Amino acid sequence: MLLEGLHLPLTTPFYPDGRLNLRKIEHNVDRYSRTPAAGLVVLSETGEAAMLSDAERREALQTAMGAAGETKVMIAGVSRGSVAGTLELAEFAATVGYDAILVNRPAFLREEQHRETLTFFQAIADRSPVPVILYSVASAPLSVETIAELAAHPGVIGLADEDASGGRIERIRERTSSVRRDVTVTTVFAAVTGRMLAVKEAAGGATFVSAESLGGGAALATAPPKPAIKTRSKTVSFQVVCASSAGMLAGLRSGAVGAMPGFAASAPQACYEVYAAWKDEDQPLAEEKQARIAPAIAKVELELGVPGVRFGCDLNGYFGGRPRLPLLPLTETQRSDVERVMAGIRN
Repeated sequence: MLLEGLHLPLTTPFYPDGRLNLRKIEHNVDRYSRTPAAGLVVLSETGEAAMLSDAERREALQTAMGAAGETKVMIAGVSRGSVAGTLELAEFAATVGYDAILVNRPAFLREEQHRETLTFFQAIADRSPVPVILYSVASAPLSVETIAELAAHPGVIGLADEDASGGRIERIRERTSSVRRDVTVTTVFAAVTGRMLAVKEAAGGATFVSAESLGGGAALATAPPKPAIKTRSKTVSFQVVCASSAGMLAGLRSGAVGAMPGFAASAPQACYEVYAAWKDEDQPLAEEKQARIAPAIAKVELELGVPGVRFGCDLNGYFGGRPRLPLLPLTETQRSDVERVMAGIRN
């Protein structure tokens, strides 16, 4: 599966009393599906997955999938503390139609526990019904050696990395240079997944009903079936997606094929413009677009975290709302600060 493009890590809406707000999940996913983003990521770190019960995770995943556009790559965050728990959620995500799962190392595993870390990811990749994308957080990054070893597993298709500094992506690409896989794409090299093909096949398999079979003599007008997706094959290496908002352009220049910035939940168009300018090889414009959102990233995401991203969503027509306790909503001063830095970033 192709991971090129911008992937939006979604927030998880709640009612003021803390209950999961499924209607606002539908609202957000429908709106995000109309953006030029390549994919949507449900229950990532931005989605506060750790705050949800198992039942709520399933509800959120199923609701988001039901509202998603059929051309968007759908990625489910399924990380739990155990292999069994992660696989249980991965199997549910596959059942409702997700294209891939996003998995990060359990917090209780230390960096030096190399064998345990490998065992965790390999056991999941061995049995997951959909491809696995590794997730490396900046506070506890996966080592380049661990990533390189996991990249050889046929079930592991890529990495979302929050650390775009110090040549790390270049080292990962160098260590995984022998990995080559063929993926299915459209004629314009956009991602195609099994779910997308299944939707088109089902839509295109409609049969026409003759007027005679209905016992009448008048002609019956019917809509033609949707054409099947025309596809081709593309050879890709191990795919790295930059999950740093501030380092998005640096990550792309270092060899990342896509971006998964947390700030994109509140400003998908502005983040996409950075990727689009880089893709068009217009480096001055890409730098200008990254610099334009840099103050907002620093304030909204890096300083204020998920509550800041949520309020940024509210400003741009997506439902952010209150975070779930123990996280607190922004103060009036903080809200004013966010409004100021996002004044020119509207979707």
